[in-house]
Amino acid sequence: MKVRIGIGFGLGGVAPAAFPALVDQLEHRDVDSLWLSEHLSSPAVDPLGGMAFALGRTRELKVGTGVAVLPGRNPVLLAKQLASLALIAPRRVLPVFGLGPARPADRPAYPVPPGRRGAVFDEALTVLRRLLREPRVTFHGEFFDLEDVGIGELPARPVDIWLGGAAPAALRRIGRLGDGWLASMIGPEQAAAGIAEIRRAAEEAGRVIDDDHYGVSLRLATEPPSAQSLAALRQRAPDVDPARLLPVGWPAARALVGEYIAAGVSKFVVHPAAAPDDWPAFLDAFAAELMPLQN
Repeated sequence: MKVRIGIGFGLGGVAPAAFPALVDQLEHRDVDSLWLSEHLSSPAVDPLGGMAFALGRTRELKVGTGVAVLPGRNPVLLAKQLASLALIAPRRVLPVFGLGPARPADRPAYPVPPGRRGAVFDEALTVLRRLLREPRVTFHGEFFDLEDVGIGELPARPVDIWLGGAAPAALRRIGRLGDGWLASMIGPEQAAAGIAEIRRAAEEAGRVIDDDHYGVSLRLATEPPSAQSLAALRQRAPDVDPARLLPVGWPAARALVGEYIAAGVSKFVVHPAAAPDDWPAFLDAFAAELMPLQN
């Protein structure tokens, strides 16, 4: 497995004014990848807009969405956007999609029929992947109807579409329709079980997910978390020890990454649990403590 470790900007993201300088810092330090979350109601940079900016500003940095919402988006327009980015920056576009926005206030921006979000996700994902691989696509579904549709030039190497989520239905969807998994809020033990479930679903669908296509988003605290933060973690993942979700300090993070690697995970997105007062110092510590785990 090729172990790679990238950076995310945390739950609050980074304001647009600070974004260019941080992109430059990541490229200067040879960080593998930058991951942008989608939170419409926050001041953070939009993931697709930020991806385009960062890819155009750098030569080596890969850029991903971690994660963006697919149901409620037009998969034809999205395929065109991703193909364009992949043609401009080959092998550096890493889209990851999920079922819905994390914040309830953002949900009206992604309209789908009531109770049909999962079905829309499946169809949109099918359409998206086909358009990124086939010059002309005909598809007649419940939600999307295409007759001999193409998006122009396609990347020489198809864009892989990774998915988030950890519920049983999400894991089965990844096995049936996805190219990889970027999980969050799970420990190494749950990651190993999830990988096994995805592989079973893929085998049943006559597919194979690359062994290098399993990843985890990991929050890192540089100071002990508050009781409120720990309570929030327990509420979101009651069956997992908070220490397995939020390592405190770089040595704990390094040890936990090692456990994930042993469980079959090879791609990591490290988010600061709180916005650093000094981003360059945070990135220096990241480069010294975690980047050596790459191979």
